[in-house]
Amino acid sequence: MISMKNEQQIENELITKLEDLKYTYRHDIRSKASLEQNFREKFEALNRVHLTNNEFKRLLQEIITSDVFSAAKTLRERGYFQREDGTPLHYTLVNIKDWCKNEFEVINQLRINHDDSHHRYDVILLINGVPVVQIELKSHQIVTRRAMEQIVNYKNDAGNGYNNTLMCFMQLFIVSNENQTYYFANNRNEHFSFNADERFLPIYQLANYNNRKINHLHDFSDFFLAKCTLGQMISRYMVLVQSEQKLLMMRPYQIFAVEAIIDCIHENRGNGYIWHTTGSGKTLTSFKASTLLKDNPEVDKCLFVVDRKDLDRQTREEFNKFQDGCVEENTNTETLVRRMLSEDYADKVIVTTIQKLGLALDENSKRNQSKLKDGQLTFKERLEPLRDKRVVFIFDECHRSQFGENHKAIKNFFPRSQLFGFTGTPIFDDNSNYTQIDGTVGSFKTTKDIFENELHSYTITNAIDDKNVLSFHIDFFGKNSKSPDGDCKVDTVTPPPEAVVKEILAKHNAATNQRRFNAILATAKINDAIHYFEQFKIQQAQKQALDDSYVPLNIACVFSPPAQPSKSTDEAQACNADKNVKDIKQLQEDLPQEQLDNQQEPEQKKAALVAIINSYNQQFCTNHNINEFDLYYQDVQQRIKDQKYSNADYPHKNKIDIIIVVDMLLTGFDSKYLNTLYVDKNLKYHGLIQAFSRTNRVLNDSKPWGNILDFRGQEKQVNQAIELFSGAAKDRAKEIWLVESAPVVVKKYQQAITELQTFMQSKGLDCTPSAVANLNGDTAKAEFINHFKEVQKLKTQIEQYTELDDAQLQTVEAAMPIDSLRGFKGVYLETAKGLKRKQDQNNGELDKTIEQLEFEFVLFASALIDYDYIMGLIAQSTQAAGQGASKHKMTRQELIDLISSQANLMEERDDIIAYIEHLPAGVALNVEQIKIGFQKFKAAKAATELNQMAINYDLTPQSLKDFVDNIMKHMIFDGEQLSDLLAPLDLGWKARTQKELALMEDLIPYLHKLAQGREISGLAAYE
Repeated sequence: MISMKNEQQIENELITKLEDLKYTYRHDIRSKASLEQNFREKFEALNRVHLTNNEFKRLLQEIITSDVFSAAKTLRERGYFQREDGTPLHYTLVNIKDWCKNEFEVINQLRINHDDSHHRYDVILLINGVPVVQIELKSHQIVTRRAMEQIVNYKNDAGNGYNNTLMCFMQLFIVSNENQTYYFANNRNEHFSFNADERFLPIYQLANYNNRKINHLHDFSDFFLAKCTLGQMISRYMVLVQSEQKLLMMRPYQIFAVEAIIDCIHENRGNGYIWHTTGSGKTLTSFKASTLLKDNPEVDKCLFVVDRKDLDRQTREEFNKFQDGCVEENTNTETLVRRMLSEDYADKVIVTTIQKLGLALDENSKRNQSKLKDGQLTFKERLEPLRDKRVVFIFDECHRSQFGENHKAIKNFFPRSQLFGFTGTPIFDDNSNYTQIDGTVGSFKTTKDIFENELHSYTITNAIDDKNVLSFHIDFFGKNSKSPDGDCKVDTVTPPPEAVVKEILAKHNAATNQRRFNAILATAKINDAIHYFEQFKIQQAQKQALDDSYVPLNIACVFSPPAQPSKSTDEAQACNADKNVKDIKQLQEDLPQEQLDNQQEPEQKKAALVAIINSYNQQFCTNHNINEFDLYYQDVQQRIKDQKYSNADYPHKNKIDIIIVVDMLLTGFDSKYLNTLYVDKNLKYHGLIQAFSRTNRVLNDSKPWGNILDFRGQEKQVNQAIELFSGAAKDRAKEIWLVESAPVVVKKYQQAITELQTFMQSKGLDCTPSAVANLNGDTAKAEFINHFKEVQKLKTQIEQYTELDDAQLQTVEAAMPIDSLRGFKGVYLETAKGLKRKQDQNNGELDKTIEQLEFEFVLFASALIDYDYIMGLIAQSTQAAGQGASKHKMTRQELIDLISSQANLMEERDDIIAYIEHLPAGVALNVEQIKIGFQKFKAAKAATELNQMAINYDLTPQSLKDFVDNIMKHMIFDGEQLSDLLAPLDLGWKARTQKELALMEDLIPYLHKLAQGREISGLAAYE
């Protein structure tokens, strides 16, 4: 039997490994004082200075900060310090010019002792005495993800070393049980948390150039912790996102792509392209490549080229988000030419559209012809000084932008230029559709033909395998009939829009996890989009007439209008209209179907779009018009992204459930909260992958995959696209891309329920919700958590399968009836709440089983069942039959079970249940009366609870009320005021301490309830 290594053995072997990598092991640094003394010696040597004790103390005060982002900037920049004699000292903490020349040390078992915290850190790496990497080690059997959460909890502890010591400069955390190793960037608390909604740490696994994972700690050390490599990772490949004050670590494949471009330029090896799948972070990769080129003296200019105005704006915003003001807007071709000729450092990297670049190089354009007539230099003539310069062009989504004459014009004018393309879906022979005519010869052009060399690839197969994007669940409409060999056949007859809308309305809640997410409906033509918009209105009105509890979906529609010249006689209006026409023409260059459609009956299409925009204005209280179409389009995109907010924070009436499109939004648009694509248009190859990929951004377990509902029977086209874009892993691509079939998951669900039943029986209990309370000990409760969490995870997946027939739904219901499921969810949340509290208060003595628990409350939270929904159900439950009651009125007990099973209602659950039980029978109340009544009830209940607390602890109710009111007013808990509150009791030191602790045990949950999720500063010290 192979023995498991413990943490100490793993730690000792790691230190030996780091010594082999030429780190200096400093076993003498185990305290804050020795850490600071070592830093002082390194700082003075680097900056060739000798500080007095007072100066060093003041230096520490100036550089140490609780703000992670500010500390990260300080680490990378030159600082200024005024010495006691008034002379200035310009310093750096590390050698920022050449990180390899810093001193690299390793320390272990460092203790930072404070009144509130006695943390011990396993292994820390120092660069020039500054702690920059923390390595948290666990024994073989420990799950590393729990160790990550432990680091998060450490950072949230009051008085932790990350806020007020040199530990504030920590850049990276590494977690390993030796066999599995992960790493992630340090960040401010708002970017550094695990919670029930969606925000998880961006966690990385190291991989080599071919995306083979490097998991073992020693292999990881060789590859990542080699001194110069680590210096590069921190200095070059961590991005400080200015707009969000956030540290971002580039993923391995992004780093390989950047290095491939830089090397290709350095060695002047011609052009190249990066095949990185949609959703893999191409913008960050291209930003980093561009900024590194900005500091490359071999390159004179770097142009990042997009092919649409909206992507120009989006890319500029993304680049400036990474680094404020790094690129400016080119309002027209004149501005672009001026900035291309500028020698200012700020103008070295330029973001522009292919259209503006094409106009600058096209001597036959109206603008250039006009300049020639006036005796002025054309744009092209003005750019002549750049002809022999080294200009680098980086093309975004190069599968679209480069299959035209612009490519030839660029190469002809800039013979020394190098062209690099980023694409998620390259053009191969199979999917090439652009014919390049050269004399009398016609030939198909592929990405390789134009960009020559594939520099790096990270395919959708890689990304799904790595869980960087989601796989797809595809529901082919009509896939019901069985062939003789037992396989399902897809019906290729396209259903009419009326049937499609009926199907969508029946399946939308399931597909979008009860409207937690939203969807795109892709149509074949503009007339189809118009017809669909009207059909949704008709069918939803019919549903409301039949069921007054039906909440209609918010439907919006967007397609480009006809690009018609203005007929206005007003000069200002005509000028604005002309600009709108230009914007639309540019937009339509990438919208071939819409461009074609708008040539037929343009007035009718314009009138329909005007009506659609007016309907939008009425729905969302906006004031858009067709003459400023771009503003309407921007608003639609933002409203789709606003799905990320809960209905409590941003009511459902402000959001879009389904957006109807023709060509728009099917490429380049990203939203984590869009999970469904309804397809009623023919798609193939890169167009299919691009459209499908709108749905597969990773969030959490509430979004297990991207949902595709296809009404065109395109199974053959899907298989062809998988074959073409799967890269090297063609043999297993289909199993990676597509989720398991519904029957397979239903069987897993049944098995999980069987295992839950076996577990409960092994404890001598029936498998019922009420029996869970009789589980003895926290270990047994932890086992229950793990068993039922698996049941709920599979149930969440099953609920998002849209093709389940009645028999399959009955099978799922029979496995665990809805009442039992709700009951188990309720006791799960109650049990999890208790164990989570023990995890948070862990002093190192907690059982490993409980320490490792992950509760995944997100699986138990509904976007549909929120405060307003519950208030409506309570109102319905009070109505007598025939007096406004819904046909689906719930009993009080059903209501209570439903509320108990929702994680998003945990904070108010007890109050809502008490209110329901308090309501008099036989009294009909409307929603508004229910809401007002609940607020009054809650206030009275809270006052009674506080009064009782005051009595229990011999305090006057008014003094305790004033104490609590002051906390909530400032959202700050002051320990001195707690002492003042208890002072009248005239207790001895020991008795007062016991009284304080007992009072706080009751007061903390009360304060959290009042805070409703907001943080009360200083309270964590008492939890």
